[in-house]
Amino acid sequence: MVLTVNAAWNIWNFRKPLVQALLDDGHRVTVLAPHDETVPLLEGLGCTFVPLEMERKGLNPLSDLVLMRRFRNHFGELAPDLVLSFTIKNNLFGAMAARSAKIAFIPNVTGLGTAFLGGRWLQAVAEKLYRTAFRRLPLVFFQNADDRDLFVRRKLVKPAQASLLPGSGIDLEQFAEAPFPCAGGPTRFLMIARLIRDKGVFEYIEAARKLRTEGVAAEFHLLGPLGAENRTAIDAGQLREWQAEGIIEYHGTTEDVRPFITDAHCVVLPSYREGAPRTLIEGAALGRPAVASDVTGCNSVVEEGVTGLLCNVRDALDLAEKLRDFAALTREAQAAMGGAARSRMEREFSVDVVIQAYRDAIDTLGV
Repeated sequence: MVLTVNAAWNIWNFRKPLVQALLDDGHRVTVLAPHDETVPLLEGLGCTFVPLEMERKGLNPLSDLVLMRRFRNHFGELAPDLVLSFTIKNNLFGAMAARSAKIAFIPNVTGLGTAFLGGRWLQAVAEKLYRTAFRRLPLVFFQNADDRDLFVRRKLVKPAQASLLPGSGIDLEQFAEAPFPCAGGPTRFLMIARLIRDKGVFEYIEAARKLRTEGVAAEFHLLGPLGAENRTAIDAGQLREWQAEGIIEYHGTTEDVRPFITDAHCVVLPSYREGAPRTLIEGAALGRPAVASDVTGCNSVVEEGVTGLLCNVRDALDLAEKLRDFAALTREAQAAMGGAARSRMEREFSVDVVIQAYRDAIDTLGV
């Protein structure tokens, strides 16, 4: 069995329980992805790793045709009985290669990316690729109902193909509920994301600037990598300006987000569109409420007024209002939202649901 994704760390950080379950079931698991520092960790689990050369950003006909040929060559050499795929290019060009090699293929639509935010022409190209790649697949997993319904409505998949998952699931033991920081002092907001425009970083900065000007007792923290391979990436110079202005505290990157979330009162994600935002799910599992944009993905995790607050997308003023409203709550009210968020993760987002869905799919395919 092959699992393919656009970064090995994605498997380690988000799919490790699934990988472990597949290994426990007796499957031989090969990870096909670009090499990074998590490869030894994956091999330590019992996986085989095969490096995949690919350009992760943008749609380029020439490089994407080369990528499809690479997939076809890898599948021919590995001869898997099943390929499980995650992330856009692996889903699209992996599916096309698997079809030509007559190999079973199950993609997981973890999000639609900038192609569905970049205008009608780019979206039309993306839809044509999806329609071609997914046409004959027996099953396509989606991480939120809006994406599933969009694909069905646009005839990119048939209703019988589409199956819904609660994101990639969350390990509720690894992300155990943490005591809420109820001491006095400022409300600590934390945004965890790649530093790209489409995650709403600029809106977060503008909202933080406004609240600091108003004298609201709040801190604004930012955690996530610079240098993302994305056309909306934010450069280091811009980040240094924000730091010099004293708007945010930037914490770089980390292998373990739990201490940062535990120290915060609220997780913030004003993204333009998501699949199933991992940071909101991890925050909720640890018992932290959220302020997020009212868009696909975010609003499937955050329940307005119960587990957090939703703001208008691309609207820094409305985000500032929601952050102000949250900061004005008593610590007890904030903690109650966090408790409700944890309870929802226990009911709906356990990784066990995801693992069972994959086991059922594998059984159906007779692999």
